Amino acid sequence: MSTLQRAKVQAKAHPLAVDAVLAAGVLACMVAGSFVEPRHRDTVNWVLRTPDSLSLVLMVLGAAALVFRRRAPMTVLVLTGTVSVVESVTGDPRTPVAMSAVIALYTVASTTDRPTTWRVGLLTTTVLTGAAMAAGPLPWYAQENLGIVAWAGIGATAGDAVRSRRAFIQAIRERAERAERTREEEARRRVAEERLRIARDLHDVVAHHIALVNVQAGVAAHVMDKRPDQAKEALSHVREASRSALNELRATVGLLRQSGDPEAPTEPAPGLDRLDELAGTFRNAGQRVEVARTDQGTALPAAVDLAAYRIIQEALTNVQKHAGPHAKAEVSVVRVGPNVEITVLDDGSGEDAAPGSGGGHGLLGMRERVTALRGTLTTGPRYGGGFRVHAILPVKNRTPTGEDPA
Repeated sequence: MSTLQRAKVQAKAHPLAVDAVLAAGVLACMVAGSFVEPRHRDTVNWVLRTPDSLSLVLMVLGAAALVFRRRAPMTVLVLTGTVSVVESVTGDPRTPVAMSAVIALYTVASTTDRPTTWRVGLLTTTVLTGAAMAAGPLPWYAQENLGIVAWAGIGATAGDAVRSRRAFIQAIRERAERAERTREEEARRRVAEERLRIARDLHDVVAHHIALVNVQAGVAAHVMDKRPDQAKEALSHVREASRSALNELRATVGLLRQSGDPEAPTEPAPGLDRLDELAGTFRNAGQRVEVARTDQGTALPAAVDLAAYRIIQEALTNVQKHAGPHAKAEVSVVRVGPNVEITVLDDGSGEDAAPGSGGGHGLLGMRERVTALRGTLTTGPRYGGGFRVHAILPVKNRTPTGEDPA
């Protein structure tokens, strides 16, 4: 920190001391000016003189009032203006007591608004100049009387300029702080959205594959003694499901890497092109799944494609967990106008036939995905038993912010 910066900090910390120093300086200038007097003949000559005691008292009172100019600027202006009027009327020869009133007027102008500055400045100038012209010892046209107008105008103008500059700097500082807060809030919002998206992906991946592993492990334990070949096949499916889970977890967690980190994932996100493979994993677990599609040839945005895949994956996982061992699932993907409609039905009658009744986040994650794409999601029990999941996703991806969630 430079010497000038340290001085500014000290001045802000001790304003009363600064005003006391200023008052002492003003008093010294007024006293020094009171010992000389201009004589106007052919040329201007300066002669020494001795000020009277009243003038000295008025100078001390005017300077002392300046010590409190920040605390009560209007009161200080009234006091300094009063002693200046008294000096203008009684002083002969006159001493520069009006200097204290000019400093007080500057303080008022720098701490109030412009209309107040205009009113107070005109009033002060009128009173000081009028008293000097009407009751002073000098002729009304004397340059000392006209000089009061000039000095009062300088004080008011300088104070108004300082006030405007402070307001401008404060406005710039507030805009910078507001912009910084906005950036921080935007960064926190994006981090929260990214965490929510990653949590949804992790939930979908883990719930799907762990459900398959659980079913196949149960099958292997059931037929291990009597049908070891079938148990070996079930364990093979367990191994395949766990490998797929690890691969998808690696790809999802890899999104948390920085751009310069090694081994960044290069595998594309899953989409409807892998729907048959997804259905096959459930069929291998013993679940009956039928797939019907009328959207072949439709190019979906990456976010819509991923959301459709995850919705079907989560819905089939819920069927596997809640619909019972003999439930049948029907998956349909249909292109209807500007939208693609995803429907997953089951005819299960298990005791826990309503997905999400156990406190999971599957339906919530599906709804968040659909809402992010400005689509609609309808879920609920079917008449006669089973459950229905129906999602409508716009093919032209439009998010609330106009950005692609992918």
